[in-house]
Amino acid sequence: MLVKILNVFLCSIQKSMNKIKAKSIYFLRILRIFFVLWGIFCMAMLVMAFTTLPFWGIHWLGTSKAQLKWEPETIILLGGGGMPSESNLMRSWFTGKAARSFPNANIVIAMPGDISDSLSTPKLMKNELGLRGVNPQKILFENKGTNTRAQALNCEKMLETSKSILLITSPDHTRRAILCFQKAGFEKVNALPAFENATEADLTFDDDELGGRKTVAPGVGQSIQVRYQVWNHLKYEITFAREMLALAYYKLRGWI
Repeated sequence: MLVKILNVFLCSIQKSMNKIKAKSIYFLRILRIFFVLWGIFCMAMLVMAFTTLPFWGIHWLGTSKAQLKWEPETIILLGGGGMPSESNLMRSWFTGKAARSFPNANIVIAMPGDISDSLSTPKLMKNELGLRGVNPQKILFENKGTNTRAQALNCEKMLETSKSILLITSPDHTRRAILCFQKAGFEKVNALPAFENATEADLTFDDDELGGRKTVAPGVGQSIQVRYQVWNHLKYEITFAREMLALAYYKLRGWI
């Protein structure tokens, strides 16, 4: 009787082990498929970085909805990071340029922060615009909105939606910003994407002329694509993917 019970117990253990083994094999197959697909995806992204497609993706985000059909009565600077930061300095530079082109326009700095604090980001942005010749008396603040939808709604409360506005923001954010302000009720929305300019200097060099250690690694001094373009395009791919997801979310929420 004891032997029979022991045999039943051992058979039960064996069945359990077989189930665990089957599940492990199934899990490993799924994991292998995942890594294969991930490898294919990463390789495709790397190959694409050697083309101009990532740049044209960002270019489309910046220009597909941008237009200058009406002389703006208000220029809205949509804030990015802190101060100083690449995004805010670029946008401030373009805002100063737009203010000189349209001297009668008021300026709205849409950036969350405490405007009673002279070291807050909105106030530092105002100081930056002052350095670029913008009249501080023409600068207003929208310092409550923490995303593009909120900024558009808050600006709608401050301004007359029938009057023309000019949005200044980063290229990848331009399309979403325009759609948000149009959804908020603004009828005449212009936009100026803050595209950066490439240097005009020739950045090529001869590796051997710079001395250092002799190596079997090939020289890269003559290849701007390997040194800069590929890496920039990889960043563009991430930026484009992120912005497309943001556009999809805004669309699902009915914000654009």
